[in-house]
Amino acid sequence: MLKINGLLLGILCALGTNAVAAPIKVGIALDISGPFSALGEEARAGFELAIETLGGKLGGQEAQFIQTDYAGNPQQASQLVNRYIKQDKIDFFTGPIPSNAALAVGQALFSAKVPFISSNPGPSQYAGAQCNPYFFGVYQNDTYDEAAGVVANDSGYKKMVIIAPNYPAGKDHLGGFKRTYTGEVKEEIYTRVGQLDYAAELAQIRAAEPEAVFFFLPGAMGINFIKQFKAAGLDNIQLVAPGFSADQDVINAVGEAMVGLQNTAHWTHDLDNAANKKFVADYRQKFNRYPAVYAAQAYDVIMSLDAAVRELNGDVSNKEAVIAALRKANFDSVRGPFTFGVNHYPIQDYYLRVVEKNADGDITNKLVKTVMQKHQDAYVNDCKMP
Repeated sequence: MLKINGLLLGILCALGTNAVAAPIKVGIALDISGPFSALGEEARAGFELAIETLGGKLGGQEAQFIQTDYAGNPQQASQLVNRYIKQDKIDFFTGPIPSNAALAVGQALFSAKVPFISSNPGPSQYAGAQCNPYFFGVYQNDTYDEAAGVVANDSGYKKMVIIAPNYPAGKDHLGGFKRTYTGEVKEEIYTRVGQLDYAAELAQIRAAEPEAVFFFLPGAMGINFIKQFKAAGLDNIQLVAPGFSADQDVINAVGEAMVGLQNTAHWTHDLDNAANKKFVADYRQKFNRYPAVYAAQAYDVIMSLDAAVRELNGDVSNKEAVIAALRKANFDSVRGPFTFGVNHYPIQDYYLRVVEKNADGDITNKLVKTVMQKHQDAYVNDCKMP
């Protein structure tokens, strides 16, 4: 009887170990409503496709993806993250589009030792003096703009106006452009976040008589700006932007007026690598449109988590081991090969894209050339990683 009981106990213990293995929990803060909703919809689609591709698992282990709309509001983001940490006991966090939300939730996540793998914002604070081992960036805000400054120089634009919303990312983006642009900035204009009427700004641009305008106005802001810019008859002025303001979500909303717009990014749908080809094909099959960069980044985040959890054999209890696994970035990224710098921001290539109408009649971005190779952000030397 003792042998039978012992055998039963052993079987029950073995079954119990497998049966009660807790799923990996990922908290995802979504911008489904609010000023960044168009971008948030692209990110949601990228998350959905990656989760579906992996069968709802991470590293072969059951996973729970807790997705919540926080309406693009930093205060609501902070409240949501506190709930994710205290009630849901999340293992990882990702999702918000704007930098002000990323900055609002960071400290709570870092204190709780919950890795924040950004699917978009890359604020300068986390790249430099406020860097933290529990934050991983997908790009640093300024880098797209540093690439755009190089493009402006190469294109021979001597006089430019630059414009962005008045929030952390807006200041980072214009700062990044000025870091590499060697011509004259005639006007530096900051707008309200969520602003949709640009009559006053367009009057300033017309008066400044620039050869080109560099703008960072994501989502509905950029859509309205481009439409109003074209309607104002400013076709003699070239538009240059970081990819966020000239991506597929904006192209679909604006249409023909986007053709010829120069923009820079660390990813484009026609990059020639196997992971990207699969992602783009699967995305177009599922959603019947080209993906935007927000979708590509969200997809990559889930794939990076899958690789890290797999390396850890599903055990995410050792936080230092989790960070080490994430730092390896041991997965096939849609952007191609990259590595993390000491501040956990990527060292990667950046490209020039131009909006064109392709042979199928689709208006979309076309890869033109590599602008910067294995580029590291400007703040890394300020990072003293804890």
